[in-house]
Amino acid sequence: MTAGRATCFGCRARIASGPDTSSNKGTNPVVFIPLSDDNPLRSIRFQWVTIGLIIANIAVFAWQKVGAGQMAAASFALIPTELFQVHVVGGAAHGKYDLFAVPEGYTLLSYMFLHGDIFHLGSNMLFLWVFGDNVEDAMGHVKYLVFYVVCGVVGGLVHAAMLPTSPLPLIGASGAVAGVIAAYLILHPRVLVWVLVFRFIPIKISAAWVLGVWAVTQLVMVLVNQPNRVAWWAHIGGMAAGAILILFMRRPGMPLFDRGAPAS
Repeated sequence: MTAGRATCFGCRARIASGPDTSSNKGTNPVVFIPLSDDNPLRSIRFQWVTIGLIIANIAVFAWQKVGAGQMAAASFALIPTELFQVHVVGGAAHGKYDLFAVPEGYTLLSYMFLHGDIFHLGSNMLFLWVFGDNVEDAMGHVKYLVFYVVCGVVGGLVHAAMLPTSPLPLIGASGAVAGVIAAYLILHPRVLVWVLVFRFIPIKISAAWVLGVWAVTQLVMVLVNQPNRVAWWAHIGGMAAGAILILFMRRPGMPLFDRGAPAS
């Protein structure tokens, strides 16, 4: 392995892929960077799961940067060719740089807690911070955690299915966060969000614009087959999972598209 596919939202990423660290040579279109939304919690007092996930991602990133963590991270990344070599559930494939014999099926979970650099981590956690609390509010803590994990797993599987012979490691929370974005877009498209346009200009616009532009960008980048190291298929897989799951996992009476108020 000489490089990696780091999933991220609008930033360049780096990923450990053996003894060295390979740079992401591609560029990701950045239109909106979210800062905050005008959307108070209605059903829960605090977004415990969202905060817990952010803390877990930061803790794993800190581990990656200490001692052998950067090398060991290769064992926990999702590598399509190794995943299918063992038919998903057949144990560890023992890749060239693996320090641990991690069953490949487990990497469908572990990959989403690894990140290439601080910008990769920060961009994913920013989207999760701004939009995750209201999706958690719409589901409840336990269902939201299940939702997040399933979106990440589906994102990884879609990426692997579309690139089954790829030896490049997939890391990043973007597949899971894409599911959160899709759920928020379906629940609250009319909510106003403070964003930075083109990284510098602060404006307040609806979530439909912020997240709609992001969603369309993922589809366009797949269609034009942009030759960079962003795992667009993981984004799309997570987004599709989130859009479907929110229809069934939201609280009873929770409206879609900001139509009315939740039932008490």
